[in-house]
Amino acid sequence: MLLIRLMENTNTYNKTEDYLKEIERLKGDLERAKFQFYVFYELTKAMRTTLRLDEIAYIILTDLTAHQGLGFNRALLFLINNKEKTINGFMGIGPIDPEEASKIWKLIKDQQMDLYALIENYYRIKDWPVKPKLMEFTRSLSFPLNETAGIIFEALHELNPIYIKDTSEEKFKNDPLIKALQSKELVIAPLWSKNIPLGVVVVDNYVTGKSITDEELKILSMFINQAAGAIENSLTYEDTLLLAHTDTLTSLWNYGYFQYKLDEEIMKANSQKYELVVMMIDIDDFKKFNDTFGHQAGDDALKKVANILKQCSRKIDIVCRYGGEEFALILPNTSKDESIIIAERIRNAIESQEIMQRHITVSIGVASFPLDVKSKDELIKKADLALYRAKSEGKNRVIVYS
Repeated sequence: MLLIRLMENTNTYNKTEDYLKEIERLKGDLERAKFQFYVFYELTKAMRTTLRLDEIAYIILTDLTAHQGLGFNRALLFLINNKEKTINGFMGIGPIDPEEASKIWKLIKDQQMDLYALIENYYRIKDWPVKPKLMEFTRSLSFPLNETAGIIFEALHELNPIYIKDTSEEKFKNDPLIKALQSKELVIAPLWSKNIPLGVVVVDNYVTGKSITDEELKILSMFINQAAGAIENSLTYEDTLLLAHTDTLTSLWNYGYFQYKLDEEIMKANSQKYELVVMMIDIDDFKKFNDTFGHQAGDDALKKVANILKQCSRKIDIVCRYGGEEFALILPNTSKDESIIIAERIRNAIESQEIMQRHITVSIGVASFPLDVKSKDELIKKADLALYRAKSEGKNRVIVYS
């Protein structure tokens, strides 16, 4: 009898212990569900603040790396360029090595930066002349849109994230992406929208070496679906913006975009205390050329000049068609002396070109902010005055306002 009671008590104890374990498990599931809901809610809320692709990308990658988000060490976004048939690095968030990780994480801790503070930080990073190392490194990566790209190309055609637990396996030994990132373990998540692959997100714990759990993979999969929709919307917005601000004949930025960007660049020049140059360029005797050879030849001349302007300018320069046969360049962080070299390079390149067995020339006017003027309208006016002088003094020359 005593033995039976002992057995009953033991069974009751075991059941109680099982119940307690089950309660703890359910509490853990509830906490994870709350965390998932929080991540998606915060992501959705943050993404409503903008449609710009770079800002959307930064929000997504910050959510993947922030302690209040999914907490991976690094997150990188690659997007497909169908025109060039490549997969290009667009943005990377996180440390590039352990030394940088210590500095970044200490700064976040010291400044008590939450998810929104980290996102807000991007508006400062955007204007820095030197970008974070991983961001610059990611942008330097480009892979062909075919099998030679290795695992990144394979991932594009998967519906779910690919989890690579051990990159030292023989099949990954010469993989271009893994060699570039030097990851020991990583996840590559494809971004799909309307049955079309847009690109991939890559995450890893390069610094801490922490293994990625099944639960993290599950959350990442759901997160990526939300992110893909946001990126698709942003790409559509950017395409629409591009069409609205592009000159249809020359494919340069148009007058409206010139005005918008000049406002933006003047604000940057003010805040960062650097010089900004505007260059006004006019094709000499263009009406005579049109009357002699016809408007089709005139259009060809405009296209050739536009191509030369793109070839002779730098990546940071903003090249626009101002109207008719007149073009405008915005040269950020550029001194007058530097702008003269660029202007002469443009003038010589155009003069050396033949159109309808004739050499065309351009006159160029240059003005600087804040050396010459203190406002946008005055900057355009002074560059125009310099251009007028170039025309009146014989054409085919560069005049700098003084």
